[in-house]
Formats: sequence, C-alpha cells, structure tokens
Amino acid sequence: MFVQALLIALWAGIAGIDLFDGLTHIHRPLVTGLVVGLILGDVKTGLIVGATLEFVWMGMVPLAGAQPPNVVIGGVIGTSIAILGGLDAQAAVGLAVPFAVAVQAAITLIFTLFSFFMHKADRFAEEGDTKGIAGINYAGLVVLFLFYFIVAFLPIYLGADKAAAIVGMIPEWAIHGLSIAGGVMPAIGFAMLLKIMLKKEYVAFMIIGYIIVAYGNLPILGLALIAVAIALYEYFRMKDDGKVVPAGNASANDYEEDYSDGI
Repeated sequence: MFVQALLIALWAGIAGIDLFDGLTHIHRPLVTGLVVGLILGDVKTGLIVGATLEFVWMGMVPLAGAQPPNVVIGGVIGTSIAILGGLDAQAAVGLAVPFAVAVQAAITLIFTLFSFFMHKADRFAEEGDTKGIAGINYAGLVVLFLFYFIVAFLPIYLGADKAAAIVGMIPEWAIHGLSIAGGVMPAIGFAMLLKIMLKKEYVAFMIIGYIIVAYGNLPILGLALIAVAIALYEYFRMKDDGKVVPAGNASANDYEEDYSDGI
C-alpha cells in the first residue's frame, strides 16, 4: 500500500501545482478519478466517483476572495475512500466535500503566509533581479507540491488498511444520509453554474432541453449536438447582423455586460 499511496500523493502534488500554474485541468476530479482508479486497480469506480465529483465542482468557481472547497484533495481523497472503503459515489461525495473544505482553509493560510514573500518579489522587481523573482515563484510551487503530497499521502497510507473497517463502523443511517447529501451536491453544482451563466434570454432553451431529456428519453450526446446546432445557428445569425465583432477590432464598449448578478 505504501507504493500506491506514494503514487497517489505524487499525482496530488502535480495536480495541485496545475491548479495554480499551467491549468491544463489535469487537477479536475474526472482526470483524478481515472488516475487514482488506475493506481488502486479499480478504474470503473474511479471514473464513476470522478464524474460524480466533477458535477459537484463544475459550478464551484472562485469569486474574489471566496474560494470553493479544494478540488484536488476532494477528488483524490473522495475517489480513494470510495475504492478502499467500498462506498458508492454519493457517499464518497458526502465524505470528500468536508475534507476539501478543511484543506482549502489550510491553503488560504498558506497563501496568507506567502504575502510576506510577495513583498520580497516586489523588491526584486524594483532591482531588476529576475532570478530572485523566479526563485520565489519556484519556491512557492515546491511548498504547494509538498503540501498536497503530505495531505494526500498520510490519510491514504495510514488509513488504507482501516478504511473498510471504519466505513463498516459507520451506522447505516449515516451512510444513507451521506448518500442523499452526495446525490444533492451535483444539483447544487449545476445550480451555481446556472446562476453565473443563465440569462433570461436562455431560459427557454433550458426548458426545451429539460423537456427533451425528461419526456423524450434523448441521450445526453443527442442533446449536446442539438445545443451545438443552436449555438452555430445563433452565431452565424448574429454574424450576418453585424453583432459579432472580429477579434482585434473590439473596443471596451463591446464588452459591456449586465453584472447585476455580481459576476
């Protein structure tokens, strides 16, 4: 189990860096679920849990100083607990989210401590010391890697042999409650996403999509293709009407939006 915990911790460290530098999205639960599933030998459960967690975090975006639960640790720990403890995806979500909230609080503390070094970076910038600036950035990445590595390694390695036993000690009503809470979380994620994206002009499309899926039994892929067709139609219609401004010719006035929802 040591090697498996080590590999998962290494992945958590890499994904943690990607979250703040690079943003290739390998830190997303969908990818993390696959990787953890491969390491622990249960790809099917890894993908199922990863996809479920992806629904949860899909609508969780940082707004100013408000940060969502940590997506990296939520994905790593949630998938690991599900596989090692034999939990279903909904129960794993119920356990992963509180853990992710606690880790995000620790990340916020680390970033607060980083502010001291940012003042040094400002001084290096005034002096034209590019090596000093680079050194501070690399040092920050090392700290983040070690943090994610340790936070992922310790629970998995120290608790791997006890995961199933601990889950077995949890009352059935508690597991059932976690499953219900976990089942609600994806809906909350979508609701948060709609709060950001949805405008009154798009409500009709949302209702049509719901009717097609709920009453027409159309697969999600078919609905997605319909959405692509509608988007293409709207794009070319607006282009013909002169409402689409080519990149490079846009002015500041072209980006005016209604920010009444705070976004």
